[in-house]
Amino acid sequence: MAEFTFWIVVGITLGSAFMVVQSKNLVYSAYALLFSFIGVTGLYVFLWADFIAVVQVVVYVGGILILIIFGIMLTNKITSVNISHASVQKKVGAVAVLGMAFLLGYMVISTPWVTLANVEPVETTAAIGRLLMMDYLLPFEVASLLLLGALIGATTLSRKED
Repeated sequence: MAEFTFWIVVGITLGSAFMVVQSKNLVYSAYALLFSFIGVTGLYVFLWADFIAVVQVVVYVGGILILIIFGIMLTNKITSVNISHASVQKKVGAVAVLGMAFLLGYMVISTPWVTLANVEPVETTAAIGRLLMMDYLLPFEVASLLLLGALIGATTLSRKED
């Protein structure tokens, strides 16, 4: 049953990712991106990476996707500007994708995989929290100050000149 559920999640993820790329309507692409993000979250759950799954939902679904949808909804009333979603250089993109798929496939085939015991980790979130708040506190705080500076800079740049 778990394998069947895994392949359902993979199908939803790949199908919605294909719809993101192929849809001509930006709103439909954004909603397909929602299902793609949810599918990636499901894949993280299958990997027993519960912390990364929650971060995926909070950051990507709760933050970035909502920002994209608001951006689409707020800019759809612009009538004087021609907003185009058409893809250019599809052949170059297809060659790049096929080349990357070939390289990844070669890597998967040539790697000597080790089969580990199928045991769920005891605590993942507590270990990550302990590392972030004890061992790596200084880099964590430096990264937060860097993000704060980027936020202040973006706010300053986006203000209208008087």
